[in-house]
Amino acid sequence: MRIDLHTHSTASDGTDTPAELVRNAAAAGLDVVALTDHDTVGGHAEAMAALPEGLTLVTGAELSCRTDGVGLHMLAYLFDPGEPELARERELVRDDRVPRARAMVGKLRELGVPVTWEQVSRIAGDGSVGRPHVATALVELGVVPDVSAAFTPDWLANGGRAYVEKHELDPFEAVRLVKAAGGVTVFAHPLAVKRGEVVSEDVIARLAEAGLDGIEVDHMDHDEPTRARLRGLAAELGLLPTGSSDYHGSRKTCLLGDFTTDPEVYGEIIRRATGAFPVPGTGGTPRREV
Repeated sequence: MRIDLHTHSTASDGTDTPAELVRNAAAAGLDVVALTDHDTVGGHAEAMAALPEGLTLVTGAELSCRTDGVGLHMLAYLFDPGEPELARERELVRDDRVPRARAMVGKLRELGVPVTWEQVSRIAGDGSVGRPHVATALVELGVVPDVSAAFTPDWLANGGRAYVEKHELDPFEAVRLVKAAGGVTVFAHPLAVKRGEVVSEDVIARLAEAGLDGIEVDHMDHDEPTRARLRGLAAELGLLPTGSSDYHGSRKTCLLGDFTTDPEVYGEIIRRATGAFPVPGTGGTPRREV
């Protein structure tokens, strides 16, 4: 089985619609794909409706978190999307995205960049607006050569000249909320240094004690020594090691299935989840897989 547990669609900052994403996942030879848009489940219904036969969809989200001044992302799988407390927190994060993006546009204009809110809004479309959309505007204007080049201290990196903080969950609270909604939590790209500061291994250990289920080990932003270090840490802390592409369509260079999750680890994720079941692309009723 080829299993990719971290992808994004136009419901947040990817460039494939949810329907395109599942079709592309099947074409890439995946057996299982997780749709984990930032702080939203808005793409799930479209993805389910377009799910090709032979492909299983794992519903999820990537939650924006912060601890000790360091931002991090928490992948949440197979939680009950209607659970009110977690739904309320996701809404708070989403509601903060528009004023945050507008503030970043304002800072960029103060720096002499002729970006407009209308341009960023057009790029975001119906998705949940975020930094990648602002970064794409910088690419369109010729300010930077690609999206990655916008995530530097000169522009949009954490603490950068045009960076604006946002409402984010405490990761310990995120673990609690996802667990209460019957879901499974995996710390996304925990040692991706190019994203800015990273949390310490002590924080990861405390998250494990609080109920964190896994850490994303195989990821494009982790080199081989980092993956080996994380695999050892996962074994030490009893965490599930996952692998994922973090696919964003044309907004990033990674491709669907570039990194994958071991089927035994996937089976354990499914076993632990009680909030929702994987959706098989057969036109039938969603069922639990092992």
